Amino acid sequence: MTDVTELGVAAIREGVAQGDFSAREVAEAFNANVAAASNLNAFIVATPEQALAAADKVDADRAAGKALGKMAGVPIGMKDLFATNGVQTTAASHILEGFKPVYESTVSQKLWDAGAGMLGKLNLDQFAMGSSNETSYFGNVISPWRRNDGGNAALAPGGSSGGSSAAVAARLCPAATGTDTGGSIRQPAAFTGISGIKPTYGRCSRWGVVAFASSLDQAGPMARDVRDCAIMLEAMAGFDPKDSTSLDLPVPAWESGLSPDLKGKKVGIPREYRMDGMDDDVAKSWDDGIAWLKDAGAEIVDISLPHTKYALPTYYIIAPAEASSNLARYDGVRYGLRDLPEGAGLQDMYAATRADGFGPEVKRRILIGTYVLSAGFYDAYYTQAQKVRALISHDFQKAFTQCDVILAPTAPTAAFALGEKSGDPLEMYLNDVFSVPASLAGLPAMSVPAGLNREGLPLGLQIIGNAFDEQGVLNAGLAIEQRAGFTAKPEKWW
Repeated sequence: MTDVTELGVAAIREGVAQGDFSAREVAEAFNANVAAASNLNAFIVATPEQALAAADKVDADRAAGKALGKMAGVPIGMKDLFATNGVQTTAASHILEGFKPVYESTVSQKLWDAGAGMLGKLNLDQFAMGSSNETSYFGNVISPWRRNDGGNAALAPGGSSGGSSAAVAARLCPAATGTDTGGSIRQPAAFTGISGIKPTYGRCSRWGVVAFASSLDQAGPMARDVRDCAIMLEAMAGFDPKDSTSLDLPVPAWESGLSPDLKGKKVGIPREYRMDGMDDDVAKSWDDGIAWLKDAGAEIVDISLPHTKYALPTYYIIAPAEASSNLARYDGVRYGLRDLPEGAGLQDMYAATRADGFGPEVKRRILIGTYVLSAGFYDAYYTQAQKVRALISHDFQKAFTQCDVILAPTAPTAAFALGEKSGDPLEMYLNDVFSVPASLAGLPAMSVPAGLNREGLPLGLQIIGNAFDEQGVLNAGLAIEQRAGFTAKPEKWW
């Protein structure tokens, strides 16, 4: 029999539907891979029984001649930011350790309704705050990739969806959910040689997703290729009356609309993204991407996004401000950790719980956010940042009068070693320089693998689309995917 763990979403779904193998066989094979890869630390909690139960239901429905869902027989990893009924949901933080919701997030419920099963809850940067998966209370996720220089340095899988990216790249699951606030789907996908799409803000419900920055957070799929992302996004997306920011729009048939033919399309190349000192391999992959999209029939046009240089400082004011507000609810009163020193009063309990429960990066962002929202600084920082955010959004609106999609690198470098940037928060934040602008504007954006750098590590190309044009983004991604011919995968060492 084919090694089903080498198959993606589409191939598994079709194999199960045709009877080439059962959904239970698929779940058992992936459960075994998860169990054997504990030293990658991709999963906080494994749920093999839930994967098997979902698979058995799909097999029973098929035997009974019932219609199967879009994700039937596909076991997936669930980022531990999505509330899962009866299964620990921690946001990778000590403050939520042991918390088991009594409800299911809208996105995860949609995936279960489509026939997917859950292999477990995936590790991430604490409260999705980080770019390397080094801020998790449950330890670092280690990328399955290694440099080809013979060194065994443990590499970052990207963040915050590092458990998701590592698990998909290491064949622990064919696909996983991610969330993207400033690049947390795209950058990890680029670091591990997989695909991932952040849809337009509001496409996927945020209900039941632990909040970081509510005006930026957006769920999306991470998978081996563009088609698998399209399939999974169809299952995840849709209007949700429980989320006030949810888009009341029908879900397009993205999978059936896939086409690598870009004749008549214009691809914008933002001149501000050509930064001084850009990594040579990243610059070459960008040039390759331009050539591939030309080959697909697209016209390449030069565009300007003049406020790009203000995107990072804008993001690192707005996101921490929203985080400081969202994370105020973790006080030790209702759920999660409670530290109650002997003889302590209520204020002491709040202070002790939050001091012990939050990690250093989360505390840093709460402090920044509280500062920029404080009296006397609100107008100087937060109000100014919101004005600049509007200018960045306007830049994109203007650019899309000249082009259909925008092509840029996903990240300024390939994966770096764990510990390499963690001593300098500003250097770590610079890793989001190409991904943050699209997040601030709420636009759909995708990373697809473009090749390997000289160290044998994956590089990603990013396609940014106009609001609601996930189809255009997916199609440009497919055109790159077909021409890049990326088939590399990490050699198993774990």
